[in-house]
Amino acid sequence: MKTVVHFGAGNIGRGFIGSLFAQSGYHVTFVDIAQTVIDKLNEGKGYHVKTAAENAEVIEVNNVSGLNNMTQEEEVLDALKTATYITTAIGPTILPRIAPLIAKGLAARVKENDEKVYVIACENQISATELLKGYILENLDEETKEELSKKVSFFNSAVDRIVPIQSNPDSIDVLVEPYYEWVVETTEDIPTVEGMKIVPDLAPFIERKLFTVNTGHAVIAYLGYLQGKETIHQTLEDAEIYEQVQKTLKETGAYLVQRYGLDQGEHEAYIKKIIERFKNAYLNDSVNRVGRSPIRKLGSQDRLVRPAVEAKQAGLPYANLAKAIAAALLFNPSEDEEAVQLQTMLEEHGILYVLSKVSDLHENDDLTQEIIKHYSQLQK
Repeated sequence: MKTVVHFGAGNIGRGFIGSLFAQSGYHVTFVDIAQTVIDKLNEGKGYHVKTAAENAEVIEVNNVSGLNNMTQEEEVLDALKTATYITTAIGPTILPRIAPLIAKGLAARVKENDEKVYVIACENQISATELLKGYILENLDEETKEELSKKVSFFNSAVDRIVPIQSNPDSIDVLVEPYYEWVVETTEDIPTVEGMKIVPDLAPFIERKLFTVNTGHAVIAYLGYLQGKETIHQTLEDAEIYEQVQKTLKETGAYLVQRYGLDQGEHEAYIKKIIERFKNAYLNDSVNRVGRSPIRKLGSQDRLVRPAVEAKQAGLPYANLAKAIAAALLFNPSEDEEAVQLQTMLEEHGILYVLSKVSDLHENDDLTQEIIKHYSQLQK
């Protein structure tokens, strides 16, 4: 039987990537440190994925199991030795932590298994698999690296599916939006997975997704938070915010069309489709969930700063992106550790320090000055 070792048994792992593998006939071994989830996966051998829609679809996911990488390392290593795919949906910041274990498993595998294995990091991060590959190789000697090059393929990917906070935290069933997209970059002939789209060049897909879906979602969340909104769909009922989201995605769209030669009309239709997805009231997605971890989302390569920098360098408008960055700097739910950390940095060191430290923006940069202008206005 074809098998997958998937790191991350959270809602994205279960409700998206793991579900597609299971539906394609793979046995999915979820690896996580959440013992309660691992126990439930092993007890029930499955769970349900429900779509957030008027005519909801319920998908039964079977043939799954779970391992705790903190207490069952040997079992994880054994699973890695025979897997067809090794995937992650665990968060980009966690990749360096799991890389040593994956490296150990691959090192053992290539000594006794000549079958090809495919590694894909399914994260909201440009070149996430390349990053994971680098972390893995740091833990291997030159001889093992040479063996890996023949028997292990690393593919970058773009993933897109909204999975809100679940209403029943005691259940491992998952509520997801009906729409999803999983694009994998390769020219190899690889084992089939239902719902996986293969392309030779991922860049247009991942940037289109990151700078439309993730940028748009973040803009709604940060502006909604400032207006005291609770959910994403409720926020979009505010005409001013709705217009601001459109203006911001027009800026990212101008960059994407220029950079990748996208069809203007097709991209405008894509933006419209994405905004309609955000309106889905059945998701009941919270502003605080979507906006969480603002330090990561204000990173130089992430959904707000990267397109603003690219637009500026291309001589394109970026004022609305600057406003979105300013709104992110004011995001401050008390339960969000990164938000609290961000506000502490702002209070102790000021906005110029934060933009330099977090976003790699310089004091004399026109974008920096535009952000500061909007930050002052939004504070009022």
